[in-house]
Amino acid sequence: MKRSKTMLAVFLAPAILSYLIVFFYPTVRTVFMSLFKVDNITDALSKWSFVGIANYKELLNESLFVASMKNIGGIWLYGGIGVFLFAIFFSVTLTSGVKHKSFYRAVIYLPNVISAVAMGTMWIHYVYNSRYGLFKTFFSALHLNRLAEIQWTAPDTVFTSLIIAYSFGMVGYFVLIFMAGIEKIPVDYYEAATIEGTSTWGKFSKITYPLLKDVVRTNIVLWTIGVVGFFVWSQVFSPLNPEMGTVTPMVYMYQSVFGANQVVTSRNVGSGAAVGVILSIMVILAFVVTNIMFKSDDLEY
Repeated sequence: MKRSKTMLAVFLAPAILSYLIVFFYPTVRTVFMSLFKVDNITDALSKWSFVGIANYKELLNESLFVASMKNIGGIWLYGGIGVFLFAIFFSVTLTSGVKHKSFYRAVIYLPNVISAVAMGTMWIHYVYNSRYGLFKTFFSALHLNRLAEIQWTAPDTVFTSLIIAYSFGMVGYFVLIFMAGIEKIPVDYYEAATIEGTSTWGKFSKITYPLLKDVVRTNIVLWTIGVVGFFVWSQVFSPLNPEMGTVTPMVYMYQSVFGANQVVTSRNVGSGAAVGVILSIMVILAFVVTNIMFKSDDLEY
């Protein structure tokens, strides 16, 4: 049956139009806006003042923005290592014949069901509290007084606290994705490896990991997108003014666009648009680098 070009156009038109209106136009407008100084997001184009790449230069010289970039870099690296190690560990464990797998999987995923505001509040008031928090009680019971006395929400430790709390809630999400990838691997491979006397680590390094490369690559991109959009947790840990230990580019962009706090940043929608462009470039670079690092070996199973 010959394909009808007219029918193809009819069926593709809604998707193409939606893409152009919802994604392409806002993207082009944001890039264009980043080259102007704009006082209010509702200002007409005639009120925009062309400044070229001055917005980008100002961002690179702004200590708060530089701190925000360092923060998401730390969240991406340290948080990512922790989340992926735990996610892979739980995934391999739960797919190795453990009883009540569905129950454990639901428990691990549970933090993702709870809103970030509720989770952040719980960590601040019931885990990090210096008088009756979980960490205080736990370390005191073990007579680890130095750890028990740590002020987890103090300026010098709040960044570490933020990473721990956020990463705790993200493990379950990636566990499900890794489990789905592992469950696609034929059991025969593991049975053959067991007969040959292969160790648990040998099964993981020779069978599981090589056949999970595509899943790992996808998860790294998803993790990058999640970290780039890091906003709510930062606001929960610093509800009044962004602090050096909790500020992220999304928070800085919010301050620039809506002028929520003139003391922190001056209102310049163009600067906020520049932040959005930089974050988009970061996601694209992460995608490209990840594809280069985790090249597909065309393994079949």
